Amino acid sequence: MITLPGRRTRVLAATVAAAGLALVAGCSSDDSSGGAAKTAAGGVELVKAGQLTTCTHLPYPPFQSEIDGTVQGFDVALIDLVAKNLGVRQQILDTPFENFKTGAFLNSGQCDLAAAGMTITAERKKNVDFSDPYFDATQAVLVDKKSGITSFAAVKAKGGKLGAQAQTTGEDYAKGKGYDPVSFESSDAVLNGLRTGQVQAVVIDYPVVQGWLKDKANADAFQVVDNLDTGEQYGFTVKKGNAELLAAVDKAIGDARADGTYKKLYEQWIGPYDASAASPAAS
Repeated sequence: MITLPGRRTRVLAATVAAAGLALVAGCSSDDSSGGAAKTAAGGVELVKAGQLTTCTHLPYPPFQSEIDGTVQGFDVALIDLVAKNLGVRQQILDTPFENFKTGAFLNSGQCDLAAAGMTITAERKKNVDFSDPYFDATQAVLVDKKSGITSFAAVKAKGGKLGAQAQTTGEDYAKGKGYDPVSFESSDAVLNGLRTGQVQAVVIDYPVVQGWLKDKANADAFQVVDNLDTGEQYGFTVKKGNAELLAAVDKAIGDARADGTYKKLYEQWIGPYDASAASPAAS
């Protein structure tokens, strides 16, 4: 994912109400507090006192999107669990996705962690530390029903244009298979490209497509013709060497799997629960 040049970083409230949780991020804490005030439970150092600052990139439903003025989604709900354990509130910054790959916003002290439906890759691990995997992802191929395209391979055979979200593993996968996909800045732009006929097919994370197809108009116009198992897993990221916060994130994920909270959040935001999604195996 990538934003248009010049897009400003936005500070947004985050909220989730599921599995008995109701956490709302408030205004930024005064950064003039002493260093000790920035130390949360477990000795975790935070960039701002009283809050866990999360970098994300909007919109990317069902993982994070702005709904009724607050940012909500599966990622948001899981990081709320981390914030609760630390005794602070989560606050979200909407930032360009390319910064997550380099760790720029983590290294500059603007964010404590990043949560953006980000696939764990060896290349990205050079710049950031990943949490345990929290979601197994596949790439869906969604097409216009009128296109006659029946598979990923048929996009070429039919002379169709393929779209993908810029800077994502879906785009990388398409390029690796010999496609020259049309790049879109966000998931919303990908869908709009399909709606307006700029492309006849798109490749993007399957949970995103699941969310789109809940809308009857989308379900009437588009269909999934392929589900590509690329072996991807999502992870949250922290600044390299931030072992205390990484441990706190991993504990929250593990506890949520163990006590049923993960399953409830999965069903709320993603759909019917697939036990494989709770697999602790690293990618």
